[in-house]
Amino acid sequence: MAITSTVAPAGSGPWQRAWQQLRRRASVKTSLVVIALFAIMAVAAPLLSTLGGWSPEAFDRTAVDPYLGGQPIGPLGGISADHWLGVEPVTGRDLFARVVHGAQVSLLIAFTATAIVVVAGTAAGIAAGYFGGRTDAVLSRLMDLTMSFPSLIFMIAMMSVARDVNRIVLMTAVIGLFGWPGIARVVRGQTLSLKHREYVDAARVGGSGPWRILTRDVLPGVAGPVIAYTTLIIPGMIATEAALSYLGVGVRPPTPSWGQMIAESVAFYDTDPLYFVIPSSCLFLTVLAFTLLGDALRDVLDPRGSRT
Repeated sequence: MAITSTVAPAGSGPWQRAWQQLRRRASVKTSLVVIALFAIMAVAAPLLSTLGGWSPEAFDRTAVDPYLGGQPIGPLGGISADHWLGVEPVTGRDLFARVVHGAQVSLLIAFTATAIVVVAGTAAGIAAGYFGGRTDAVLSRLMDLTMSFPSLIFMIAMMSVARDVNRIVLMTAVIGLFGWPGIARVVRGQTLSLKHREYVDAARVGGSGPWRILTRDVLPGVAGPVIAYTTLIIPGMIATEAALSYLGVGVRPPTPSWGQMIAESVAFYDTDPLYFVIPSSCLFLTVLAFTLLGDALRDVLDPRGSRT
């Protein structure tokens, strides 16, 4: 009689087991599909707008009625074969082209700022936790100072004063500047618990230098919480960019952004509700998908952190 074993295969490591747990969650599958769709939309924005027949800055005066305050001609905000999602009131710019290009701008800023935050926060957290002493004291006080600073007010002030610079680059740098202490604290705590483990002490006794220990022994141990934390801060970055653009200190027109489009649509929410609903739905779905994925990754990769 054949005997079946329920023991996991010998070659299955922690990452394989984590992936198997994630695959069983319907929320993870749905979130990955939504994220993939918006990522493809952002990457293929020029191609998609070309297929739609309109650039995001092109005006179509024939699609709006000048005698009704520039309201779109036709039902549902002017949705037609020429304009798949309708047009903007007054300007007649194609809403589909602006939404896909807005995804490119919003996700580019969010992903780049997240990369800055993760790299800077991970490096600072590992250094503070491993070396301790004066290094830990200086970096910890810098974390406290940055986290106690009114970041949103500073962002608004910086974006208002700096007028002749690339807004996308400036927003990315400013958002990244205030985001690193959170992940640095998480990594510092993980490093403190790892630096006295047996395999780290063995590497130190064996003559390995700090760089080798940090990259070969400590960094893989904090990779799980870092990955989980990364997917949780991405929606915050997207929302921050949208908020700055909504307040008028973010991306400048005519460059499209979801936050900027939502701000402009407020004046037309009662006469053209789809102009407000479409970019708001894109922002909501993207933030929700990353939040659900981040929660699932935290539960699987950092179960102790999910209980705190």
